[in-house]
Amino acid sequence: MWSQFHVQYPPLKRLAEENSKSFDQLTYHVTQEHGTERPYTGQYNMHHEQGSYKCVCCGSVLFDDKGKFESGCGWPSFDRAQNNKAIAYRADNSHNMQRIEILCAQCGSHLGHVFEDGPTETGQRYCVNSVSLDFEPAK
Repeated sequence: MWSQFHVQYPPLKRLAEENSKSFDQLTYHVTQEHGTERPYTGQYNMHHEQGSYKCVCCGSVLFDDKGKFESGCGWPSFDRAQNNKAIAYRADNSHNMQRIEILCAQCGSHLGHVFEDGPTETGQRYCVNSVSLDFEPAK
């Protein structure tokens, strides 16, 4: 797990900021301003190909198809990160809710939230905005 210092000062933050200058308004809002895309609108919500899901801002691998499942929540859902250094976690008390925000550990870009209501053995549901992801098909 990452230290609080690392969460505040991710090593690839400048790369994410530079790359985000070319993003459309929604992708910028979600990844850089901690926004949320509308449910059931993202390209990876009902996506079933084999491969890896990467951070749209810095290219770091975050999740893979083995951890993806259909949660019915309207956003892509995963039961685990690619590894324990892929995701950073931060308390999010916005909107009168207590949640855990998930960020790309390498660049600090907002991905979504993680919940303890997943249906698999991990008990986790990483609820991720599609616009925060790029997909790389398995070779």
